[in-house]
Amino acid sequence: MAMQRGNPNWSKPNSFRAVPPILTAFEQTVRDFDLQPEQYLQSEALRQWARRNSNSKYIPELLLRAWGISSKA
Repeated sequence: MAMQRGNPNWSKPNSFRAVPPILTAFEQTVRDFDLQPEQYLQSEALRQWARRNSNSKYIPELLLRAWGISSKA
């Protein structure tokens, strides 16, 4: 008898586990600073973090524009 190839359970709904969501660096920083979305613009700590990381991390474009930070991507 020939050996079967592939995963015999590929079509069963419980054969795959959900991948847990991964936070971006921005989302993790906001969580660390314990900020709500309406507090982003007023947060000096978040603004300084964004200034240091604007070229290497994802930061929403609207915040960068509001703070006058240019990202050189």
